[in-house]
Parts: sequence; structure tokens; C-alpha cells
Amino acid sequence: MCLGIPGQIISITDPARQMAMAEISGVQREVSVACIARDPLTLLIGEWTLIHVGFAMAVIDADEAAKTLAALRDLGEMQEALGAIAETAAGLEQAQ
Repeated sequence: MCLGIPGQIISITDPARQMAMAEISGVQREVSVACIARDPLTLLIGEWTLIHVGFAMAVIDADEAAKTLAALRDLGEMQEALGAIAETAAGLEQAQ
């Protein structure tokens, strides 16, 4: 299964190699924009994209990006809650 994480293109770092800087949940990372290249590449600055293993795979709108980021946050919180429940259950079993 592939998971694309929303990130916003904030600058073009190497036009010859079609590389850009993307901000993903507050973290900046260089990504390839070869799959979504426009002429000029600077048209991508400000665009939201789905990023997978260092490649911007598709341009998405800001609303879709926000919904996806919220869903990913919710999944992370759910995973933490399930981990806490599992730890509590294990502690109860050991106490018996």
C-alpha cells in the first residue's frame, strides 16, 4: 500500500534536476517534482502535493490536503490510544 502525505511546495531548489523544497507538517524536505513539472517550475510554489518516498506525485487542492492531514493526525492519536489500552490490559493480566 502506498501512502501519499500532503506537503506544500515552498521553493524550487534545483530546476535542472526538477527538485523543490516541500513543507510537510512543519518539516522541510527536498522532493522531486518531475512527476508534476510545469513550465516554469516556479508555478508549483504554493501548491499542495501528495508526496511519497521523496516524489511529489500529484497536485491536490488545499481543502483535500487539510482533510488528509486531519485524518492522519486522527490515525496517530487512535494508534496512541490503542497502545495505551493494550498496556493497561497487559498490566491487569499480570496483576491477576
